[in-house]
Amino acid sequence: MSPKLGMGPVRREQIVSATIRCLARDGYTRLTMRRVAREAGVSQGILHYYFADKRAMLAATLEAVARDLDRRVAAAQSHTGRDPRARLRALVRACLEVAVRRPEYWVVFVEFWGEMRHDRRLRDLNAEVYTRTRRLIGRLIAEGVRAGRFRAVGPARAAAVVLGLVDGLSLQLTFDPEAFSVAEATRFCDDALGRYLARESP
Repeated sequence: MSPKLGMGPVRREQIVSATIRCLARDGYTRLTMRRVAREAGVSQGILHYYFADKRAMLAATLEAVARDLDRRVAAAQSHTGRDPRARLRALVRACLEVAVRRPEYWVVFVEFWGEMRHDRRLRDLNAEVYTRTRRLIGRLIAEGVRAGRFRAVGPARAAAVVLGLVDGLSLQLTFDPEAFSVAEATRFCDDALGRYLARESP
């Protein structure tokens, strides 16, 4: 069963949103095509038109979550001007805020990580997402080094450190929200990254 003309992107987004809700509520092991179709309000025929199986839905869901995170980061950075330190701070805070505002996103990541150990295609997709994110952070760090705002550090290695810090704090905000607030987590990052990227004293 093919969709009506022009309905393809809408239907796909509808199904992906339903998959996110199902994953957050039931986890991947209880995720079924039937449950997602019911959650999305579409027939199973429509669902199978877009996705061959639930692994394909999981992959599309991770890509959708990653794209939304990219949009949120870009929106946060649009208010900072060109200063690399301010842009890095905006990136960090935008990611941390997602853990509180959209905790289901981190549930998607956790479920995806569990499944990618058994599926090379999912591992490759995860590598693509993380490589793209590290490049984004690495460009900011390289700009900061050139501008004299950061010490002379390897952008790729530093980006991995930044991403590891953000991931760890985001996971805690999602699954243990009483541990600290977004504001506190942002201060942790500012302090840690400030020390890590600070220029050496002459």
